[in-house]
Amino acid sequence: MTEKKELNTRGAQLDFVCVESGCGGVVKFNLMELNQSDFQAMCPKCHRPYAFDASLKEKFLKLQSLILALRDAEPILGDCNVAVTVPAGEVKIPYALLLTRLNTMITLNLGEKKVDFHIWIEPTSSDTFR
Repeated sequence: MTEKKELNTRGAQLDFVCVESGCGGVVKFNLMELNQSDFQAMCPKCHRPYAFDASLKEKFLKLQSLILALRDAEPILGDCNVAVTVPAGEVKIPYALLLTRLNTMITLNLGEKKVDFHIWIEPTSSDTFR
């Protein structure tokens, strides 16, 4: 039971470039805090607040479930590989290595625009994000 609680409290930071014309600020929020009553995402540069509609929130919650499932699978990730066929044969890349070395993002509609949400899981510090 303690292990499940720990899975739910670790952060998963999402960030995206503010959609306000000419701003370019990076809006950051913790995906695991999305359902909190005081949740707020705001651009640090232009101070535009962001509220997510039910459809977008549902997609974020599915992403949250995926991240929690990966965390639950951590004990076996070292045994899982992605195989890439190359001329010399097959190269096995550990799945856990892929999760830590590739940039992960999800592209969703925010209003009328397609926006890339970058996903940062368990950073060593908040400075790790952009």
